[in-house]
Amino acid sequence: MNTPFSIRDSRQLRAFTGLTEEQLEKLEKTFEEVYEEERKQIYEEAVRKGERKRKPGGGRKGKLPTMKLKILFLLFYLKEYPTFDILGGMFGLARSKAHKNMHKLMPILYKTLENMEVVPRRDFENVEEMREALTDTDMDKIIIDATERPHHRPKDSEKQRSLYSGKKKCHTLKNTIITSIDKFVLFLGRTFPGHKHDYTMLKEEFPPEFPWFEGLGVFADSGYQGIQKDYKGDNILIPYKKPKKSKANPAPELTETQKDHNRALSKVRIFVENAIGGIKRYNILNHVFRNRKANFDDDVIAICAGLWNFTISF
Repeated sequence: MNTPFSIRDSRQLRAFTGLTEEQLEKLEKTFEEVYEEERKQIYEEAVRKGERKRKPGGGRKGKLPTMKLKILFLLFYLKEYPTFDILGGMFGLARSKAHKNMHKLMPILYKTLENMEVVPRRDFENVEEMREALTDTDMDKIIIDATERPHHRPKDSEKQRSLYSGKKKCHTLKNTIITSIDKFVLFLGRTFPGHKHDYTMLKEEFPPEFPWFEGLGVFADSGYQGIQKDYKGDNILIPYKKPKKSKANPAPELTETQKDHNRALSKVRIFVENAIGGIKRYNILNHVFRNRKANFDDDVIAICAGLWNFTISF
């Protein structure tokens, strides 16, 4: 049974896609440009190899004939993370076709968001490149945090141990996130297995021997103990931790000054929590991750971060 996918109103559109009608129209315009350019390149390459017989546009029409339907198909998958049986049923496709279309179209969505300059940076070659990126966005304050998402339990015992998070008591994936105080995701680190510590990930992507954070206001949580000692910078702030209980100090407490510091820091750090919550509006990052295609676990969080940046920018 073919069930045409339709949206009743703007509320349902936001529920299914995370976007407003105006945002969807802007995304659709750029998506179409990228899609047509991609088709043109594929056609020209097939002609060059002598593998193409039909002219562009020939052949049977697909079940997702319009750009809007293609985008709705992708956004619904990210937002609700259904099985391919359900996704196919919603759009009148067989399960295998739903799978094929998703992996065919998702890279085009990624490139669309890149062209709109909303995908976060994934790495910096050097300090100068990072400073240039921050200068372009007029940012002198950044907030650092890490996000964790569930992953299916691997059968391979070595990979299983690597993905197991002692903190979450399940198998997870982790990424470092750096945002501005206006909740824009400036940097999204590569995807690490769940056993990695937040601070270890930061040191691998931003080696402490370089002055990455010098001259910046940097806000981090208590999971980044040692950052003030290891990195250069006079304005790197983390919360005070309550001292450990001991015989000499049986009832440890923070001073009022330290509590005030922690409260002030929390009022700034809440913005990175808001950004992570915005990224995780897409349930593909909340439900146990099932996809097995190589690197898709990394691509999908970059797409969701790009969509979040898009919604707060347009």
